[in-house]
Amino acid sequence: VPWNKGRLVGQKAPLKLKEIWAIRIRLQLADKARDLALFNLAIDSKLRGCDLVSLRVLDVAHGKAVLPRAMIMQHKTHRPVQFEITEQTRQSVAAWINKAHLASGQYLFPSRVAKSPHLSTQQYARIVARWLGSIGLDASAYGTHTMRRTKATLIDRRTKNLWAVQLLLGHTKLEST
Repeated sequence: VPWNKGRLVGQKAPLKLKEIWAIRIRLQLADKARDLALFNLAIDSKLRGCDLVSLRVLDVAHGKAVLPRAMIMQHKTHRPVQFEITEQTRQSVAAWINKAHLASGQYLFPSRVAKSPHLSTQQYARIVARWLGSIGLDASAYGTHTMRRTKATLIDRRTKNLWAVQLLLGHTKLEST
């Protein structure tokens, strides 16, 4: 049996603005500080799942203040990528850091499993599927890469500047953007 039989394969769709807000509101109402910080940071940073889950507090915060801009080294490309952190995301990340009592050297999204220091990409994928399901979307039509593509797509629609989107995603070739 082929591994992809009955599955949607190919590029996953980005979220629409109303879907982003629907997820945010649900997470805020449910008082899910970690998930809200993870969701907001996923949208703002445009990072791959492996880079997002392995962020440390010191990557995005200095002391108690969350930085307006951060730079990390990507695992896949080994190239630095810089991203802006909006005020709303800074507030949710700061709230999560305070609630979880995280120190600067700790992972921003620690795992509850003793063997793993931070959330795994598989756990992140399950969390994303739960968010999508909460607003009635079919999780199989979306994925963790949806989070990476969402803000880039919104920027592309507004500016029509594909080169800027290429820089934001850290792509070396325009064709992959």
